Amino acid sequence: MDLNGAHWGMFRARVEDDRLVGVGPFERDAFPSDLIRGMPEAVHAPHRVRAPAVRRGWLDGDRERRGGDSYVEVSWDTALSLIEAELRRVTTQHGNEAIFAGSYGWGSAGRFHHASTQLKRFLNTIGGFVDQVQTYSYAAGQIICPHVTGDNRILFGGVSTTWPAILANAELIVFFGGINLHNAKIAAGGLGRHATAGWIGEARQRGIRMLSVGPVREVSQGCDWLPLRPGTDTALMLGIAHTLVEEGSVDRAFLERYTHGYEHFEAYVTGRDDACPKSADWAAQITGVDADRIRTLARDTARSRTFLTGSWSLQRQDAGEQPLWAMIALAAMLGQVGLPGRGVGFGYGSMGNRGEPRPHVSSPSMSAGRNPLGRRIPVARAADMLRSPGAEIPFNGETIRYPHARIVWWAGGNPMHHHQDLNRLLRAFKMPETIIVNEIWWTAMAKQADIVLPACTTLERNDISGSPTDRFVVAMKKQISPVGEAKPEFEIFRALAARMGTLEPFTEGLDEMGWIRRLYEEFRSRARNAQVELPDFEKFWERGYVELPDEPFEYTLFSEFRADPDAHRLKTPSGKIEIHSDRIASFGYADTPSHPTWIEPHEWLGNAADADQLHLVSSQPPSRLHSQLDGVGVSRDTKRNDREPAFMHPDDARARGIADGDIVELFNERGRCLAVAVPSVDVMPGVIQLPTGAWYDPAEPGVPGSLEVHGNPNVLTPNGPTSSLSQAPAHHSTLVRVRRHEGPVPPVRAFEVPRFDDRKDLDVTDRRRLGIE
Repeated sequence: MDLNGAHWGMFRARVEDDRLVGVGPFERDAFPSDLIRGMPEAVHAPHRVRAPAVRRGWLDGDRERRGGDSYVEVSWDTALSLIEAELRRVTTQHGNEAIFAGSYGWGSAGRFHHASTQLKRFLNTIGGFVDQVQTYSYAAGQIICPHVTGDNRILFGGVSTTWPAILANAELIVFFGGINLHNAKIAAGGLGRHATAGWIGEARQRGIRMLSVGPVREVSQGCDWLPLRPGTDTALMLGIAHTLVEEGSVDRAFLERYTHGYEHFEAYVTGRDDACPKSADWAAQITGVDADRIRTLARDTARSRTFLTGSWSLQRQDAGEQPLWAMIALAAMLGQVGLPGRGVGFGYGSMGNRGEPRPHVSSPSMSAGRNPLGRRIPVARAADMLRSPGAEIPFNGETIRYPHARIVWWAGGNPMHHHQDLNRLLRAFKMPETIIVNEIWWTAMAKQADIVLPACTTLERNDISGSPTDRFVVAMKKQISPVGEAKPEFEIFRALAARMGTLEPFTEGLDEMGWIRRLYEEFRSRARNAQVELPDFEKFWERGYVELPDEPFEYTLFSEFRADPDAHRLKTPSGKIEIHSDRIASFGYADTPSHPTWIEPHEWLGNAADADQLHLVSSQPPSRLHSQLDGVGVSRDTKRNDREPAFMHPDDARARGIADGDIVELFNERGRCLAVAVPSVDVMPGVIQLPTGAWYDPAEPGVPGSLEVHGNPNVLTPNGPTSSLSQAPAHHSTLVRVRRHEGPVPPVRAFEVPRFDDRKDLDVTDRRRLGIE
């Protein structure tokens, strides 16, 4: 059985009669993900997009029926002719800034056929497009961390404090936001070795104390649990900081030499500048954590060799920059930044193999080339852009003007999963003239499209894997024929490039295997520069994988800076850790102070209208990757009555007359959705947990505001940004009400295909009217 790859891990494929009939884990993986067992069902699912399709209403000039319309299946020649005509019309009349193709999404694990990269590469050859910057995962962190530490190594990527360093030196690890081993089994580009569970197990065996801080215990994985009101991590850290100052546990020598502006922060913490000391007693009123418990935690961090880490979820809330900034400030006050296995780092448990010791060799990747247009918007502002062309917003010291998007093109992503306030997004999707989607399955986003192009899974074409946190690179060989009329992404855009006259700059004279060979040899060359010898392409392709050396080295982020801060200045204006930022202060944003600050969220338990409101925690799902694999395998098996489970404290359930297994309705002013109630003591009182990723499924398709029947929490989450600085998503600042659903229960139809016209392809009248005859 040949190897193949997915973001949730490498696997062996068993094929019979040109069908994937089974999978097995990669033999080198000690902790394989159970998600792989859904692959055969997903590849041959009845809701695959099997042929190019055009929305009936689009042919008639209608935009309102998006999401609930019928389709006409057409030939590839017709579909590509329609797209060519639209691109030429829109760019001629409105310029390339009328094309929005940020196309955010994970796509497949293959680095060559990575859908959004191929889309952007093609559009760059015809003059460019409006792009997106940041990711939904850590958008606020991407902006704040460079201001504070000079770059984003502290947040993501392959260079971080390694687990061997932590295990050899730390006595206490504090996980703000918890550590979720389900998340740790996922990595963009795939994992040949799921390592995080092993490192956590070894930490337990060594007697390292681990504390998980957050509203849900299930992410604690055997750690001690400190329940915390959602959205109040910054207040807790400020209470700890105040105790450190009050008890003389601050490393002032470190602060003097390695940080900038600490005196401003201390004046705020002690209350010298606002007459409000951020004491443990003050923090207790906000966080729900006992003041003595806060003081004890402060003392523990000061007396121990401590590593502080926070999940990426911390910054997906109002003022999401603040908890990350406050944690860096707290680590600096302890004076442990840069000491072996101590200090601070983010994302341990948010992504697979964060902290895995790996030679610093960037993994294989395909370049999209240069975008000659150079226009972009923050990733979470897509709906705002579509609804308000010409409007201006502040963003990280700049002013961004929204373009007027006439064409929206999505490939390899599903905004109906990751975008906030979906009903607002649905209204925004009524605005563009044309929406194009490349998709494998008939997702909710595919059903919004005017032109749908069927794409291949990783089993249906050749590719190469590569993750910056994994040691393995896999030859992802074609295992089966394309399902229906699906095509690989490269073939789709090569055909369009030929029509647009840009075939040579798009392909550079290479076919699929020529590109895969190039990507591997470039990776091999980078490895050689790092003194790692890898076999040539033929041997790699024959064996099926290569691996970088397994060297459990100890590395601590900022150790070079700690050893010599003059020779290894950080890329901040001061060259130091900026606890106070003069640059941020110069922006003049009222919602982004110049140092870490407690800023009350717009929605949290502290300003709930009454005790009936609960705080919604829309965590990452343990049963799938975002919305990938929903409806099959583990994801299907964990649903109840075909819907997502919603976990709430038994006391909250009893107070509302809700029992285990009841279908409940979660609602607020933004939307409503159904789920199945599961009382659990692993959720603190006042909180309800509804994981993300259920395919959006409205009772009335195409009607914004309709009851969502499957359990998609993003019909409830707010659209507002974390701040003017980052314009990042703030999903986790959400209050809802919950009641038992009364009356008939609408069926779940998320995995049904749309209606199709009986006829095949367009008639002569349609073709002439659309200018493709």
